[in-house]
Amino acid sequence: MTPFFRRLLIVAAMGVPLAQSPATACDFATVKSDRWSTERDNNGVAWFRTPCGDRFYSLGVNVVDGGYPWRERDGKVWYSWKAFDPSLAAWIARVRQRLADWGFDSVGGWSLPPAQLHEPMIVNLELGRLARFHWFDPFDPATERRMMALAPKLVAPYKGSPYRIGYFSDNEVGWWAGALFVFYSAKPADNFTKQRWVRMLRAHYGDDWRRFTTDFIPPDGVTSWDALLRTTQYTHMRPGGHGIAAVREWTGIVAERYYALAEKAIRAADPDALYFGDRLPIYYDPAAVRAEARHVDAIAANYNPDSGDGWIAHYFWDGLEKLSGGKPVVVTEWFFAANHNRTGNKNNGHLMTVETQDERARGAAAVTESFAAFPEIVGTHWFQLYDHPKGGREDGEDYDFGLVDINDRPYERLTAALAEANRRVPELHAAAKTPLAAMQNSQLPHADISLTDHSIADWPKPASLLPPLIPSPGAVDFGEIYLSWGEAGLNLATIGQDYYDVDLFRYDGAFPLGDAYRVELGVDAGAGPKRLTLFFIPPRTKVKDYLEMKWVVCAGAAEEAIEHGCRPAGDTQATYFGADQPRVTAEMTIPWSYLGIQPPIAGASLKAEVAMTSWHNDRWMSLSGKPPEPDMADPSGWHAFTLGDGVAVSPPVTGEKPG
Repeated sequence: MTPFFRRLLIVAAMGVPLAQSPATACDFATVKSDRWSTERDNNGVAWFRTPCGDRFYSLGVNVVDGGYPWRERDGKVWYSWKAFDPSLAAWIARVRQRLADWGFDSVGGWSLPPAQLHEPMIVNLELGRLARFHWFDPFDPATERRMMALAPKLVAPYKGSPYRIGYFSDNEVGWWAGALFVFYSAKPADNFTKQRWVRMLRAHYGDDWRRFTTDFIPPDGVTSWDALLRTTQYTHMRPGGHGIAAVREWTGIVAERYYALAEKAIRAADPDALYFGDRLPIYYDPAAVRAEARHVDAIAANYNPDSGDGWIAHYFWDGLEKLSGGKPVVVTEWFFAANHNRTGNKNNGHLMTVETQDERARGAAAVTESFAAFPEIVGTHWFQLYDHPKGGREDGEDYDFGLVDINDRPYERLTAALAEANRRVPELHAAAKTPLAAMQNSQLPHADISLTDHSIADWPKPASLLPPLIPSPGAVDFGEIYLSWGEAGLNLATIGQDYYDVDLFRYDGAFPLGDAYRVELGVDAGAGPKRLTLFFIPPRTKVKDYLEMKWVVCAGAAEEAIEHGCRPAGDTQATYFGADQPRVTAEMTIPWSYLGIQPPIAGASLKAEVAMTSWHNDRWMSLSGKPPEPDMADPSGWHAFTLGDGVAVSPPVTGEKPG
């Protein structure tokens, strides 16, 4: 342990919050200013600056609130400070010491105010929801008046405190483009936002109703713009068209309205505070982020780790960096749960879950260090302090998210691993590098890949990650590709994101493959070029809060499958496990027999090309940067790869659930 960290622990033991910089600890009790800021150092690494002027990386914990006002209710046992301490103040003192011992220096959303906690914090205001911005009438002038009137009341407990870093206006608004479009398509004619929606469509289509109906299916009997304004039935997008461009445009318009009003209200109410937006929900819409970037000091994003071994996909952060013009990022919610837990949580959803507390501790420590290695990230907030009650909270979510169980006992392996990782963060972040740690030598690693574990933990990910795919003009990265090889065949894995809305898209019969999210692969292993496409097929209706996709692997060109139907790609096997759509995660193995050769040995070569296309052909990416159809049809331009030897990887995490 370095002298710096010894000194920090001594300061923590004295009850002073662990606001850290590489050289000093801010004395928040006496500092004259309450203004925080962000900056980039000479190496391009982003940091907070405290009111003392010290460099700071926020290692926070969400829901440091004392728990519930009841210990037992509805047949469940809930976490409540009243069961553990004689007063809330005593509970606060003990928890602050614990968090300091575990290397945390701040708190996140849904925590007690500074007057009680005395810890640096970012506060979730729920401004938009409380002011009825979302899913009501954003363009009604009364919406702005409500937000302006409500903001001073919401910031009052925090304004002027040097512990207050800044505010989230809301949590996980989502900007689900298709849902926004169809929702306002069915509002009445006196709704200001419905009026704005029709004006947008008329401008987008040059006031040409026929062009509009080429892309969209208006309700029965609606044959004019005036009738479209009056109807309260959904308007749907038509297969094979270009309506997604209008949908994206609408998302940008509503997002711009939201972020502009939220910024105006928050900065008027507390001019010295930073504004972080609305905590993007493990997914982001490009149009919404472009709007957000014009108004926030940093981007807030929640995140579900990509693998139980702590792997974090790079495309997500590269896309945010490009869309926002280099704004810093705060990871405002991340988590690990384990099926073996003392509370008895069932972990009843699609969020990151491993089997044991040992795996949980290893994965969480790895994620902490992975986040610190991104130069744009200025902080990470663990969700949450304590477990859900056995049987779930009021909304049914039942997860072992806690640093402590329902009886306030720490998960010792988790907290010890996080303590060690947290104390390495300042050094790791200071050394963060912008270049992507992706394959640079065009050598595919040898690896034994399982298609039944619903995990990429067994992949040698840094060695198999291809260089970033080049997106279509105006787009940013929306996924990444991994390639490896083994005796069974050539392996491909993908992690990506794109949102599909079941209410937006209307089609008859089977889902039209031309509107599917897809990964195309071309390979020439010495027996001539072979092609196949992995299509993702959404359900017709939504049963859960996420879409459970199906998939199909088709031989030949994507265009052939789209026009003439899918032909099986030999014995190619695939599995989809991105159950938290809009996360799209899958892997497949293409047998060497499909590629026309016997199993090769290390040192053999092949040529390959990869392309990805999002829902409704909204955007694409390819290894070469060329559009998928001509790119995949020209094997002469495919990239050369060599089959390498095996590489050392950490043991796979067993029992991992999707997500």
